[in-house]
Amino acid sequence: MEQDVDIDAAVEWTMFGVFWTNGQICSSTSRLLVHKDVAERVLTRLVEVVKTIHVGDPFSDANPSMGPLVSAGQYSRVMDFVKSGIAEGARLLVGGKKPDGKSKGFFLEPTVFVDVKPHMRIWKEEIFGPVLSVMTFEDEAEALRLANDSSFGLGAAILSGNQERCDRFVRAFKSGIVWVNCSQVLFTVSPLKIQPCFCNAPWGGVKKSGIGRDLGEFGLSSFLEVKQVTTYRSSDPWGWFIKGKLWKMPSTIF
Repeated sequence: MEQDVDIDAAVEWTMFGVFWTNGQICSSTSRLLVHKDVAERVLTRLVEVVKTIHVGDPFSDANPSMGPLVSAGQYSRVMDFVKSGIAEGARLLVGGKKPDGKSKGFFLEPTVFVDVKPHMRIWKEEIFGPVLSVMTFEDEAEALRLANDSSFGLGAAILSGNQERCDRFVRAFKSGIVWVNCSQVLFTVSPLKIQPCFCNAPWGGVKKSGIGRDLGEFGLSSFLEVKQVTTYRSSDPWGWFIKGKLWKMPSTIF
């Protein structure tokens, strides 16, 4: 997230990138790098909006925007990450516990850590839960170094009002999927539009993420067996073993 970003738009996409499906998605953009010049404003607004999220049971609560984690095992795993973040020195900005009134079930408040360092588990590993880890940066080179310093490379996002900067990040990200001024839109329907956004763009990653490509023509190729067909159409003999016309190596090779 660069310093020329629209704060509200950036907060919306940051939250959607990590809290949609409670973060239980392989492409969750759960690591946030925000320029130091706008970090205070972004984090203040982020906390304000996070506190308005209604976590609840979609079968009994009115209109929740986040539900529970999928199982007791996953809840325990995510809480282990929360505990490790605190133990390793990250600062819990918001969340990290069950919502009020939700003593039963695998509910967890949307959680944000700041003062995160590159060696911490919450930064290095995939959490698959509603946990956002935030670091700041001073320039593009530092942002790209931190973003690409990962064993994984499925999805990345750049949020900036400068198209040339966005283009630079798109080229430099070591990631199979890059979102520009958005996050996760491949799989969802915008609440402001009737048309679904499922566009069948190629889906896959680099490094330890998403081997190959799914969706669209790229996805179909993995189910096909390509056949090579070579036909010799000249009436001249090949002349390698049974000598016909004298065959010479061309003097110029292009």
